[in-house]
Amino acid sequence: MKATQNGSRGRPDFLLLILTLLLVGFGLVMVFSASSSIAVVTKEDALYFTKRQFMWAGLGIIVMLFMMNLRYQVFKRLFMLFFIPVVIMLMLVPFVGQEINGAHSWFGVGSLGIQPTEPAKLAIILYLGALITKKGDKFRSFKKGLLPVILIVGFICGLIMMQPDLGSCIVLAASASVMILAGGANLKQVFVSGMLVVVLLAVIFSISMAISPDAWAYRIDRLTVFRDPLSDSQDSGWHLVSSLQAFGHGGLTGAGFGESVQKLHYLKYPYNDFIFAIIGEEFGFIGSTIFLLFYLFFLWRGLIVALRCPDQYGTVVGVGIVGLIAIQAFVNIGGVTATIPLTGVTLPFISYGGSSLLFCLMSIGVLLSISRESNRVENTKR
Repeated sequence: MKATQNGSRGRPDFLLLILTLLLVGFGLVMVFSASSSIAVVTKEDALYFTKRQFMWAGLGIIVMLFMMNLRYQVFKRLFMLFFIPVVIMLMLVPFVGQEINGAHSWFGVGSLGIQPTEPAKLAIILYLGALITKKGDKFRSFKKGLLPVILIVGFICGLIMMQPDLGSCIVLAASASVMILAGGANLKQVFVSGMLVVVLLAVIFSISMAISPDAWAYRIDRLTVFRDPLSDSQDSGWHLVSSLQAFGHGGLTGAGFGESVQKLHYLKYPYNDFIFAIIGEEFGFIGSTIFLLFYLFFLWRGLIVALRCPDQYGTVVGVGIVGLIAIQAFVNIGGVTATIPLTGVTLPFISYGGSSLLFCLMSIGVLLSISRESNRVENTKR
């Protein structure tokens, strides 16, 4: 085979592209199944949520293809054009954003809305990727390497907690930690820094509890109820009990597509945070296992693309994107199965939510751009 010319680009990883489109397609099907009964009552249109999700999916795929055809190295130079507007939105949303479920997390324009925490996840990945690779060997120095990264991530997490949005804060901080490790940080420094952050958070938490004990008592109850949802099944444990009942009703083989009972106004957001419970109820343990294996295969393929990248920036950014999706999926699935506290994050590509779907597809576009460079280098060597 003839070598690829220097100015040309390789083909994208079509397997990753196909897996992404299949996930999006399955997500649209499940949004329809989980939302139709609620949409009929609240919107007088069984397809209301499905049509909106389909619109965001179409827009997201266009953005994904656009990002795929950009050279990912451009983000290393121009990441500030994305990062600064996101920071401004995060600073404004607690004061002028719409309040939904007790959190000011949305900018709303008519019936449409955008959640700034979603672009913030990709923005911090592109920012840290550029920062880590620019520092090179200096990144192993605490003062010149790790400390600036911790301060930037802490600043963004602080803005997110002003809304407040604990789930997104956890996902972003964990994704940044994965990038720090992938970037070659000193493990001893990472461990000590982690301990100091835990101590600082404990102090802040203690002070906050002393100032407003009633508010924090309620939040703690909401976070710890996963250990025994039945202890407060009519209040803080209601959604978890309903979620576990969905899995129980699904059994081994499932109740059948569209036959979920818990989506009939028992679960408040069956098409969003609890969509995996509906998957478990309608497709059972076998169907849920197949879905999880497919999701793991998708993540594995994304990781392969990242690790094959010929330069550090592409690898660190790619690992950050895969880590972000994997961590958010774990937090969502762990929450609805009462494995970990319920924090209210979406299941990437599956849950209803335009902002989440749009920026997840944008992230995959960056990953596909990385795969094109990897394939170009491999073709050149032949």
